[in-house]
Amino acid sequence: MKKPELVTPAGNLEKLKTAIDYGADAVYIGGKRLSLRARTDNFTIPEIKKAVDYAHKRGKKIYVALNIFAHDKHLVGLENYVKKLSGIGIDAYIVSDPGIISVIRKVSPEVNIHLSTQISTSNQLSAEFWKKQGVKRIVLSRELSKTEIESIAEKTKCGMEIFVHGAMCIAHSGRCLLSSFMAGRSANLGDCAQPCRWKYFLNEETRQGEYFPVFEGERGTFIFNSKDLCLIEYIPEVFKTGAHAMKIEGRMKSLYYIACVTRIYRRAIDEYASNPSKYRFKKHWLAELKKISHRGYTTGFFLNRPNDEAQVYKSSSYIKNYEFVGIVKATKSNIAKIEVRNKICVGDKLEVIGPSLEEDCEEIITQIRNKDANEVEFVNPSQIVSIKTKNKLKKGSLLRRQLH
Repeated sequence: MKKPELVTPAGNLEKLKTAIDYGADAVYIGGKRLSLRARTDNFTIPEIKKAVDYAHKRGKKIYVALNIFAHDKHLVGLENYVKKLSGIGIDAYIVSDPGIISVIRKVSPEVNIHLSTQISTSNQLSAEFWKKQGVKRIVLSRELSKTEIESIAEKTKCGMEIFVHGAMCIAHSGRCLLSSFMAGRSANLGDCAQPCRWKYFLNEETRQGEYFPVFEGERGTFIFNSKDLCLIEYIPEVFKTGAHAMKIEGRMKSLYYIACVTRIYRRAIDEYASNPSKYRFKKHWLAELKKISHRGYTTGFFLNRPNDEAQVYKSSSYIKNYEFVGIVKATKSNIAKIEVRNKICVGDKLEVIGPSLEEDCEEIITQIRNKDANEVEFVNPSQIVSIKTKNKLKKGSLLRRQLH
């Protein structure tokens, strides 16, 4: 049984390095053009070159998303842009528009094409069609069960990739017009305002100025909710589908999210691949995934098509029990140099996490020294400080604090 590739998102170069250091086999990113995440940092051409160099030196891959549904204005300069990306040595394009696929095949036939989930490929005939168009891998529709995925994988030789973790859109495979209508920002051009997450009030026609709140009661609401996908408990079932890659959603998510999710799926994938008969799901893997900001977890369509009850979620709000407070930039004996991301104080109890779960430990901050080596009681974000630690921390480890 071939081990699936773990494909992780990154919105900038720092996040990309974190994804690779924490266990990604491949990282998908967006350039400054034609990407469905227009509001994240995204990568310039020189930054993509740095990303490719960093990944390839470590035996990893870089996939670049050109996955908007393009209008004619977006095609201006497309051939030149593709030539530049191909010259850098990227490993694949992620594309949803047939016109863009035709340009890539013409200008850069040596680079693999992966079909975006935006196309909503959900059957064998569609998969075979796209294979004939030069597509090497299909990111399948999120609205498929494990049985359906297995059937498609058996009947086509095209590579298959499925989402295993991250935000789920209430619209079919993310093809939504709500943001365009309400905010003038197109989800299909990478600029979704996420109006499905807004709070709403009801205004009756003859009672202008009177607003009635739309409550989420004990059974939740039924239109604007969507839990986050999490298949960490079903890694053997994912393997058995025959999927070539497991994908994590989140190019707009934080460095902390990328590190936490990547390392847990890396561990689960490796443990199952090394000895399927002795593999056991570990409860603390799910506990770790609950330490990132999330909306509660669901298996989506993977186990079966959700019934009416499965669509009733308690809340569309984020659950946040921990916050990311810093990165270990360097260590010497029991002194760690920390880049602070959220305020830390003497007396704080922090958890330290690294790429390997065996590196995790706890620290109580007993001393903080600022850049001038003066002791301080607290430090605000965007500063570099030194803290005294009882454990020898590793460069690249992350610090977090429990909120509740």
